[in-house]
Amino acid sequence: MKLLSNFLVRSIGLVLIGVVLCGCVKDVDLNQKEEISLSPDVQIDLLIYDIDQSQFKDPSTGNIKTHISDTVRLEFLDDDYIQKDLASVEFYFRHINTFPREINSEIRFLSDANQEQFAVNYVIKPGTAGNPVTTEQFEFIEEDRIHLVRRTIKMVVELEVQPGSSKFEGELDFASKGLFSFEF
Repeated sequence: MKLLSNFLVRSIGLVLIGVVLCGCVKDVDLNQKEEISLSPDVQIDLLIYDIDQSQFKDPSTGNIKTHISDTVRLEFLDDDYIQKDLASVEFYFRHINTFPREINSEIRFLSDANQEQFAVNYVIKPGTAGNPVTTEQFEFIEEDRIHLVRRTIKMVVELEVQPGSSKFEGELDFASKGLFSFEF
């Protein structure tokens, strides 16, 4: 009798598990697999630097240069997933300034042939050693301009010091990031 009750319990258990499993699979439409899309976001540091007054001095004369620039290659922009699946990008630029003058910032994005694709221009507010001033700038690029990012491989950062007090000492910290959104 005990053997028969164990058999019945196991049999009923197996039948219930089979019904549950069939019930779960019944509503799955495997033809929908083409409609599945993933939309991950990836945040990438682009360029970070800290400069002081020595980078603004002309080594031959010792005078203040009003214009400095640097170019970096953004090799990851040439990857297949950027070229095919990039949906939008939000660029973020931040300067922390202790120089007592305004500084014009121009960030240009260039193709491999040095053709400008787009630029982000803004003024960095003056600060002091005891009172650093933060300037933030955002640039959002959506579907209608995403081809410009796909054609970009270089980022040029240009700084132009504006006239002001004769004393020119301080630091300028820069950080830039891109929030890249994809649709796979």
